[in-house]
Amino acid sequence: MLKSTLTPIFSTFPAKPRYRKLLCRAISGNFNPIQTVRQNAAPNIFTTPQLPPTSVYIHLPFCRKRCHYCDFPVVALGSNSPTQTNDNEDDPRILNYIQLLCREINASRVSFESHSPLETVFFGGGTPSLVPPRLVSSILDLLKGKFGVTSDAEISMEMDPGTFDVKKMEEFMELGVNRVSLGVQAFQEQLLKACGRAHGVDEVNEAIEVMKSCGVENWSLDLISSLPNQTPQMWEESLKLTIEAQPNHVSVYDLQVEQGTKFGTLYTPGEFPLPTDVQSADFYRTASRMLSGAGYNHYEISSYCQDGFECKHNFTYWKNKPFYGFGLGSASYVRGMRFSRPKKMGGYINFVRSLENDKVDYTGNTNINVGDLASDIVMLSLRTAAGLNLKSFLCAFGYSVVASLCEAYKPFIESGHVLCLNEQRRVVNADEFNASLNEDGIGRGLAYIRLSDPDGFLLSNELISIAFGVIAP
Repeated sequence: MLKSTLTPIFSTFPAKPRYRKLLCRAISGNFNPIQTVRQNAAPNIFTTPQLPPTSVYIHLPFCRKRCHYCDFPVVALGSNSPTQTNDNEDDPRILNYIQLLCREINASRVSFESHSPLETVFFGGGTPSLVPPRLVSSILDLLKGKFGVTSDAEISMEMDPGTFDVKKMEEFMELGVNRVSLGVQAFQEQLLKACGRAHGVDEVNEAIEVMKSCGVENWSLDLISSLPNQTPQMWEESLKLTIEAQPNHVSVYDLQVEQGTKFGTLYTPGEFPLPTDVQSADFYRTASRMLSGAGYNHYEISSYCQDGFECKHNFTYWKNKPFYGFGLGSASYVRGMRFSRPKKMGGYINFVRSLENDKVDYTGNTNINVGDLASDIVMLSLRTAAGLNLKSFLCAFGYSVVASLCEAYKPFIESGHVLCLNEQRRVVNADEFNASLNEDGIGRGLAYIRLSDPDGFLLSNELISIAFGVIAP
């Protein structure tokens, strides 16, 4: 169950998707669903998880140093680690990991009669831009040989300021990298230092210039709000400078204080120098106002983009489509099963060995847990501006579940936190909602429900928890 708070379910994760925490519930081999249906029961929803994945996430865990808020599986190389292409010597830690990663990909079984080529590839971490381009090339070549990659595939890479120059960027682009997620996080020197970031403001500005001089046509800039001692003025300045940089996409993440991190030791959420929940909500509203005012579409709870620049890879997650994941701590969703790899290097090495010896089976199950699937669909759909398609949901799970969900949301529809839309995506008022709350009305008079921007998104944890209570009381 998701924790109910006044702050949004932010992913911190530049594309370091915290959705990995929300979604990737490892399911053991003794899968024992409470209720199951055959995969052909409702083709539009139940067969989707059984389709061959067309997206892959590759975890490259290397960083110059671990940030104070980070709880992802990373390998800190040290602040003096090579960052430019003229450093000829490969770090053995990187080389050995890439070899291990390629062994995992090679040993993974593809148990589909036919397989569509990959449409999205996402290199996340960590800081993937620390990996020499020729090693990234070896991964891409392996993916092309095993799965195929479409000629117009979105190939994304997370990069941090100070870890690449023009030459290195051009080499990545020559390999096919056509989307960059730039981990800026803040435009204030004191905030970057307080977070333990390895870069400073000068490197931020240099990285933005590299994006422009290299002609990167699709790039995202990532920011974090609710940092220690961050003021509203600092946050507005970061948003203003972001808008001036003109990225195609902006990701805005709220700081999550995790146990086991330096911030987890130093700070308590909601207590100074961290902002209160009310102040964090104000940061979120400010981002929504300023970015929307600058022409960015708020298409997902923490994501904004110019027209046509939504992150295709992340839509794989929001639409509950299957995906491969390879590398330390990564997760896959194949044949209806979510499976996470070990987060410790020793465990990951043993996992790859077991995989090579055919002792790992995560090929999935033709039976699907109805409650889990319904919960995932609601959670993921309500993260997006598109919202939940009630007609499809009704066809898959029945009228009573949809009616109960709508009834549970009535107070929030009246308060404006939840919006109901008809087939033309016009918002319906409370009277129209009540009149359409029947089997004939759902799908026409009531076609979609979504959370309002920004106040509905701010209550997303609570609203999704309510939905979970309806689906699996």
